[in-house]
Amino acid sequence: MDKFKSQYLELVAKTNDYLHNRLDNMEKYPKIIFDSMEYSLFAGGKRLRPVILLATHSLLGGDMRESLPLAGGLEMIHTYSLIHDDLPAMDNDDFRRGIPTNHRVFGEGIAILSGDALLNFAYETMLDNALLYPEKILNHVRAIETIAKAAGIKGMVGGQVVDLENEGKDINPDTLQYIHDHKTGALFRASITASIMLEEPSDQISNALIEYGRSLGLAFQVKDDILDVVGDNKKLGKNTGRDKDKGKATYVEKYGLERSWSIASELIEGAIGQLDIFGLEAEFLRKLAKFIVERHN
Repeated sequence: MDKFKSQYLELVAKTNDYLHNRLDNMEKYPKIIFDSMEYSLFAGGKRLRPVILLATHSLLGGDMRESLPLAGGLEMIHTYSLIHDDLPAMDNDDFRRGIPTNHRVFGEGIAILSGDALLNFAYETMLDNALLYPEKILNHVRAIETIAKAAGIKGMVGGQVVDLENEGKDINPDTLQYIHDHKTGALFRASITASIMLEEPSDQISNALIEYGRSLGLAFQVKDDILDVVGDNKKLGKNTGRDKDKGKATYVEKYGLERSWSIASELIEGAIGQLDIFGLEAEFLRKLAKFIVERHN
């Protein structure tokens, strides 16, 4: 196993252990809502957002024990968004990560409430952690705020709304970028910005990392658009071709496969270039960027 993969898996394990401990230490009543939350939260996934947050915080000299609850909260928010995205009123998907979607197992009502519960529990988790650092309470509040904004109407929710409004329409490039930059990119940027809020590096370092996160998030979604056309159903854990069937606005639909590949590669190269300021210390984040564009699921 190469160094990058072992570091990546270590951060994934830290995140999973934290999430398990956080939920295991609760009184699980009513049981069905916890079963539903755990079903989706531990259904697999790459844990990219918490990995980016933890790696960035470490790069800035922070203690990952301090940022782990933020990473866990971010993953809860991401998971809630997937549960709601899969609902019949949204994307109407039957499979996610190779298993039936939450509402197919627990019903639509519990799936909605499970997503709501994960969203609220994320903020409980991050706020409980903030109280453990009274000397840095303002830093933590700002970190939580940046995650909240990224998940809300100016971020992920706003991007989802514009995506829904434009299904089946021929949209312009600016609207397409808005959808991707907010629906997916906002939480990627938040994983970077939250770490910045905790440690307050120089403007030069902050700007480089934020641009890295922006390019990374957009590249991730462009690659998702590509995989929906050329990906393997078994590796993806869901059916391909769904974007086209639903008339979704995608980079492949707008620019074609070849140009979409080029855009994703250009974004990743741009992201990697932002890390020059860190030298070899940012090697993990460089390889993470390449992993995102080279992945098969």
